Amino acid sequence: MKINYLQGDATVPQAKGTKIIAHICNNIGGWGKGFVLAISNRWKEPETAYRFWHRNRAKNNFELGEIDIVAAQKYIYVANMIAQQGTKTGSKGVPIRYDAVEKCLEKLAIQAKEMDASVHMPRIGCGLAGGKWNKIEPIIEKTLIANKIKVYVYDY
Repeated sequence: MKINYLQGDATVPQAKGTKIIAHICNNIGGWGKGFVLAISNRWKEPETAYRFWHRNRAKNNFELGEIDIVAAQKYIYVANMIAQQGTKTGSKGVPIRYDAVEKCLEKLAIQAKEMDASVHMPRIGCGLAGGKWNKIEPIIEKTLIANKIKVYVYDY
């Protein structure tokens, strides 16, 4: 099994059955740039859930390495994955945290298996988060592909 690369929009997943759209969120409650805008243009629930999760973070698990799977429409879910430290490149480098990406995808693998879902995503962590695909791709292979989850990566 390997990653399926497709041309197109990751918010319009091209597969049958239950689908989870995975994307990276930051750990400071910011939602307003990058792929999240494409999500918000299609569904309001993922952003609403992320903002609620952040607002109530003192009482929940809102931190790097955590995920929240939100129903967007019938057969389509969005996985908000916290794997970005802030939003700006600074003294500690780019915002992406590869260890957090791995933790998120490990949790996503369990959920996708339970839901019998395929996973769809843009090249996560490689836009505003500043990550490198040659570091993200092996994490996807180790977490999702190794667990026999169908993965589709979209280049828009």
